[in-house]
This record gives sequence, structure tokens and C-alpha cells, in this order.
Amino acid sequence: MGCPLIQKMTLAAFMLSGEAGIWWQGALQRMIAGGTQVNWENFKQLFLEKYFPRDVRHKKHVEFLELKQGEDSVANYVTKFEDLVRFCPMYDGVGNEEDKCVKFVSGLRPDIK
Repeated sequence: MGCPLIQKMTLAAFMLSGEAGIWWQGALQRMIAGGTQVNWENFKQLFLEKYFPRDVRHKKHVEFLELKQGEDSVANYVTKFEDLVRFCPMYDGVGNEEDKCVKFVSGLRPDIK
């Protein structure tokens, strides 16, 4: 999403409804009361801890690290790569594009590299 991180957090929080919306209101109050900065990284961390268990995140992280194109088309490989890269903080983020590109190319079939 090509928007500033504060807008990203605001939009994500706005999209929460039901139990998740109630959870966020409580989490937001605790953050403010505790002097924790309300920003995208803190929102993302809290949200993932609440709704995406650590063992599942770890499995997705490993799946990304082991990702190879195999018999998939390049388009399918790109889709899987982009879906999984967000679970691997060392590749997902500002300033990590070169490492991300190296990882992407290393997963391509030799005849495509």
C-alpha cells in the first residue's frame, strides 16, 4: 500500500469491526495510558499477537525462506512470494529491497535466472 505509515495504521484500525474493533479501542486506550507511541509498527505487532498466533507466523516465515518456483509459473511464484514476504521482517520493509530481490531471484528455476 503506497501511503504513509500513519495513514496505513489509521485505515487498518478504521476497517476493524465487531470484536476486533472493540479490541482495538481497548488496546489504543492502553497504549495511550502507557505512553506507547501509536504508530503502524506497534499496531501491527499488537494485531498480529492477538489474531495471528506465533506458531502460524513461524510456519509462514519458514515457508517463505524455503520458497522455490518449482513447476509454478513466474506469475504464481510472484504471488506466493509477495503473500509470504510479509511474514519475514528481515525482507519486508523499507531498505530491504536489495535483499528481497536476491531472495526472489534465488527461488527462480535455473532456466529462468
